[in-house]
Amino acid sequence: MVPTAASPEPSSPQAPHGPRQGLAALALGALGVVYGDIGTSPLYTMREVLNPANGVTLQPTDVIGAVSAIFWALMLVVTLKYVVLILRADNRGEGGIMALTALAVRAAGHTPARRRVLLLVGVCGAALFYGDSVITPAISVMGAVEGLEIVTPTLKPFVLPISVTVLTGLFLIQRRGSAAVGVLFGPVMLVWFAVLGIAGVHQIAMTPEVLQALDPLRGLAFLRDRGASLLLVVGALVLALTGAEALYADLGHFGKRPIRLAWTVLVLPMLALNYAGQGALLIRDPSALDNPFFRLFPPALLLPVVVLATLASVIASQAVISGAFSLTKEAIQLGLLPRMRVVYTSAHAMGQVYLPAINWTLLVAVLLAVLGFESSSALASAYGIAVTITMLITTVLTFFVVRHAWRFPAPVAWGVTAGFLVVDAVLVASCSLKVMQGGWFPLALGLALFMVMATWRRGKELLNAHVMGDDPPLRPFLEALAQDVGAPRPERIAIYPVSQPDVVPPALLHNLKHYQMLHARNVLVTVRFDEVPYVPEDQQLTVEALPAGFWRVLIRYGFKDEPNIPSALGRCARHDLQFDPFLASYFLSREVVVPATKGSTSGMARWRRQLFAAMARNGSSAADYFRLPDNCVIELGSRVQL
Repeated sequence: MVPTAASPEPSSPQAPHGPRQGLAALALGALGVVYGDIGTSPLYTMREVLNPANGVTLQPTDVIGAVSAIFWALMLVVTLKYVVLILRADNRGEGGIMALTALAVRAAGHTPARRRVLLLVGVCGAALFYGDSVITPAISVMGAVEGLEIVTPTLKPFVLPISVTVLTGLFLIQRRGSAAVGVLFGPVMLVWFAVLGIAGVHQIAMTPEVLQALDPLRGLAFLRDRGASLLLVVGALVLALTGAEALYADLGHFGKRPIRLAWTVLVLPMLALNYAGQGALLIRDPSALDNPFFRLFPPALLLPVVVLATLASVIASQAVISGAFSLTKEAIQLGLLPRMRVVYTSAHAMGQVYLPAINWTLLVAVLLAVLGFESSSALASAYGIAVTITMLITTVLTFFVVRHAWRFPAPVAWGVTAGFLVVDAVLVASCSLKVMQGGWFPLALGLALFMVMATWRRGKELLNAHVMGDDPPLRPFLEALAQDVGAPRPERIAIYPVSQPDVVPPALLHNLKHYQMLHARNVLVTVRFDEVPYVPEDQQLTVEALPAGFWRVLIRYGFKDEPNIPSALGRCARHDLQFDPFLASYFLSREVVVPATKGSTSGMARWRRQLFAAMARNGSSAADYFRLPDNCVIELGSRVQL
């Protein structure tokens, strides 16, 4: 529903994330979760921007110009776009590409065609996030471990095996959840940013002329002088911006004020000081370009800094991996992916989930990236294209929010977003030059995920249409049952979870056919996931009494809620439906999808039908997903040709 009053920052209820914490504590937590990725960018960004292959010299003018370009890119893209504008576009307190997509679709999707296009755009952004989830752990950990080469060149052969070991260990501990070590994220990153700033100040004090980089004209002149190499340099500048999407994605965990406070008070100043410090060092010693970050430190401190950098890179990776888990859960509940096993790793913090299938898939992809590219410099070529396309998609969706949800006039909406659209388009174009050097890797991952999501959604539409066409309508069926009063009914409750509430569940038909039995009370339960993060508990249930001892229950969840059918049914007493869990049996209809023959006109190519059938067979059980008790579930299946 579109708000009736225009507001640049509509108030929205915060998601139920437990006890309210103080602003300082939330800002400290944001350091670990939100800013891990962008906080480790100094490990490799300056080296790639000033790479001679980009047509850059190491003259003081170019070095100062590069520092200025990085600083003002942070100001324009991160501060103005994300901190000032995008954080305002919250979906009932939640952020991230899926939340923004749902908000834009709900506000601007007045026609089915527009809703479909906006949803496809959002799904594309979500799919590309998985490419980032692979590259970020690989480049962050390798960039940190490569500091060992500066400690002593004899350790260079150990960089790759140590990186593989660290990454493997990171994915192995995911099943234990991040709560145990999460309390350390904020303090470790606080130390990390302090080290970034102190190292930068030390170098700036020796070469203060680098502070000329605060003049934006120096950055513009640096970019103007690049000529034909401009896009190559801009593609390297993107490395300083990766992680900006995390500001918005973690909005629901921390809120606007802590994220903004952490950025303006600590993260931005420390990043600016460190980039300026690297520039000061390179003005004095151009040979430090091989690894300007670790060259900031004296030999005695190198090993502790390598350890600290590795910890920071692990934290940055953890944030992206956790984001992939959360995004997958949201995609499942929005009907974009098949059900998977979801493990809730915390009894206190909502949103902390672990998906084994995603975890092991990401591990394999990350190890392939590390072993295939072999260095952070090579990975830098693969980094950026997926992130920048996601940034562009975020800006496009934000336009529809500004125009239709906040109801600003079209000229204002275009004025707010047009500049960012141009910047994002330039970033995408610059990163596209690196497609053949490695950018194809995250794009291929994103394309594969997009095809999976599109195939699953289309297959479910066709399957639901098949069920609607083959199964009898519910109301006449119940009216006929109401006339048959002779058969005895066991004093139990039969629960039928169904996706289509207006037709007779196949499990009920099988029950009557094979067992010739009807329970005293029969409850048809339909779960709907709305395009909002959370649905308040008092608005989740709709209960309707039907003929012949039947009830229809609609349970509404948001795409971040934890679905639990028994828990929801336990609240039906206020609606005159008495539910005793010890008298309940759950009858599930399980359709085994079989790809139809070549002559089928199902609306999907044969290979997509085969893919959908494979996903349907291997998806997790509805009993597990909806928390049904194991000893009370009866599954009755049928084969469906699609």
